[in-house]
Amino acid sequence: MFLWGFGEGLFLIFQPLYIQQLGADPIMIGTILGINGMVMTFSQIPSGLLADKIGRRQVLWFSFISGVIATWSMALAPSLSFFVLGLFFYGLTSSVMAPLNTYVQAARGNWSVGRSISFISAVYNAGAILGPIIGGLIGSGLSLKAVYFVSAVVFTLSTVVVIFVKKQPVEQNAGLDGEEHLLKNRRYIGLIVIIFMVMFAVTLPQPLAANFLQNDRGLNLNQIGRLGSVGALGSVVLMLVLGRLPSGIAILTGQVGVLLFAILLWRGNNIVLYSLAYFFLGGYKLCRAMTVALVRPVVRAWEIGLAFGIVETLNALAMMLAPVVAGFLYDWQPVSIFQVGVGVIVLSLLISAGFIWKNGYHFASPEDQAVSEGEENDEA
Repeated sequence: MFLWGFGEGLFLIFQPLYIQQLGADPIMIGTILGINGMVMTFSQIPSGLLADKIGRRQVLWFSFISGVIATWSMALAPSLSFFVLGLFFYGLTSSVMAPLNTYVQAARGNWSVGRSISFISAVYNAGAILGPIIGGLIGSGLSLKAVYFVSAVVFTLSTVVVIFVKKQPVEQNAGLDGEEHLLKNRRYIGLIVIIFMVMFAVTLPQPLAANFLQNDRGLNLNQIGRLGSVGALGSVVLMLVLGRLPSGIAILTGQVGVLLFAILLWRGNNIVLYSLAYFFLGGYKLCRAMTVALVRPVVRAWEIGLAFGIVETLNALAMMLAPVVAGFLYDWQPVSIFQVGVGVIVLSLLISAGFIWKNGYHFASPEDQAVSEGEENDEA
């Protein structure tokens, strides 16, 4: 994950700019990123189900190998059309999230789910700290196209490493007493509705932020690359520091972080404020990690892959819809992506805070949750 974070950090923040270089306007950029989100959406539940049925390691292998092939395809693409095909195939690599999170929660030992997932995400973002800086240097010195070649090599190394992960047993049909099928679990359904709302809100200000900073604030690729590294550093710090909090408190804190990101890019006028904004953007990764921690205690062990797959589907659905909305907002008035984003996040924050307090997700400590889940697994 450290290597993958470095490889993805090389190009991710520059992706809208490269698509723009290939001839796309803001609406087309948003649409392309939105369709990529749709590909990511459709891959989540099948990967979660497969992780439950055939094992997590095999699905991990497929996702990593797909990512390598897709990145080489983007690097070699001669035009926008071919690049977009590679990008959509790369969207399939997001199918790694459900089996990866399922694998991690099973291997976590005495750690809580939130702490273990946030730690893995922090390691990924530790790799992503250097990626944008180096990507900016490569993009400025050579070209953004060259960035994808370097990334493909790094992804290849990451995939070689993941081939050696240990196999885990497939969970048997046993779980929480009194619970019906996952899709009839009212606690789970209530949570995933809140999760989708939160993830859409914290995604909306992000997709065209780099375009805004380049086109409307005059930043160059090196400066944008450094901002991406600051964002990765913020993700590492926030997840290591706040990953121990109860998942409900952590996901509210993450929303506040993205709210500050949107406000600072909207009102800011210098690189210091933009850097602070990207540091607080680490709240997005904290929110995403905690979506898994929120649902884990209310589902049965043999449905974890499916449950996580549905959660990642909603995360990906937010990534599908938010860039399209952001594209239309940017085309209308560039700064509106942050103005509207602030309003949506505030609404999401209020609604999710009410739900979390009403249902008690702010009370149990992560350590108590880990002990409770360990007892349930022992009984199973």
